[in-house]
Amino acid sequence: MSPKMEVWQGTLGLMVLRTIEALGPLHGYGIARRIEQTSGNLLALNYGTLYPALLKLEQEGHLASSWGVSDHGRKAKYYRLTRAGRRKLAKSTQEWQQAIEILTRFLAPAGGRS
Repeated sequence: MSPKMEVWQGTLGLMVLRTIEALGPLHGYGIARRIEQTSGNLLALNYGTLYPALLKLEQEGHLASSWGVSDHGRKAKYYRLTRAGRRKLAKSTQEWQQAIEILTRFLAPAGGRS
């Protein structure tokens, strides 16, 4: 099995927003576990990267947070999407889909290019 990859720069915010959109409000640990699961456990999520990303998304108005209790009875900060977060998610999704299309053209076999 190949080693886990680091999260690509510029993708973590999109993954966080998409995860919360799909599952509803989550705490940081839940977000991290879901991102890793969704990647097929191929991504290594560094908590030193996740929590600053959550703070940044919250400061930009894309996430809102409130304190609650986790399934294990511990105090946890839960994050939810804001209206601005939904707009950011839609825009980021479109930008990454375009980037993927461009990279696909470069990675296609040489005979397949037009």
